[in-house]
Amino acid sequence: MQSSQEELKSLNEELQSTNEELQSSNEELTTSKEEMQSLNEELQTVNSELQIKLDELSGANSDMKNLLNSTDIATVFLDNELCLRRFTLQAKSIIKFIPTDVGRPFTDLASDLIYPGLIADAHEVLRTLVFSERSIATGDGRWFTVRIMPYRTMDIRIDGVVLTFANITAAKKVEAGLREKNTDLSAHSAKQGRALTRAEDRLAALEVQSPLKTTQQRPHSKATRTPGKHPS
Repeated sequence: MQSSQEELKSLNEELQSTNEELQSSNEELTTSKEEMQSLNEELQTVNSELQIKLDELSGANSDMKNLLNSTDIATVFLDNELCLRRFTLQAKSIIKFIPTDVGRPFTDLASDLIYPGLIADAHEVLRTLVFSERSIATGDGRWFTVRIMPYRTMDIRIDGVVLTFANITAAKKVEAGLREKNTDLSAHSAKQGRALTRAEDRLAALEVQSPLKTTQQRPHSKATRTPGKHPS
């Protein structure tokens, strides 16, 4: 009987110890739960801030895209290896871009430009950080001012080049028209000058001949006599 009581007492102590351990574990779990809840709230706050930043970045990207498209200037962005990074809609009328071209070397892309030195100029811009500008024709008769500039990041790193293509076809047509008119005017002026020279030569010849004819046509002078009178 005494042995059973001792066993019960021992078992009760064990149960009490186990209960205390469980209670302690429960308190630890409650604390962990509170910490997890606090971390979750912090993560939600950070996530909200990141979402705001993403929305701002997306808005800025949309603004920039609309700005580039509204300028009607074709723009192409290349990385340091001269692989395609992005392009504007207007650039598709000059270079045959498709969405899967992003990441491809620029030399692999088909272009209407008659500009065999473009890649060399781009490498030179990356080397010197001095922009390049040329008037370049296309195979279908259009003209563009092609400018190649270094691409600078916000922390002033060079991360490729930017190519812009300003359509100057109308200006080139006006220039060609003016050049043609200038050529016509020069030809007309030369023709008029030759005609004037011939007229001056003829006038000079007439002036030389006129005194001779006057001398030849003048009658010899004779003494005039009065009838019935003789000279004394």
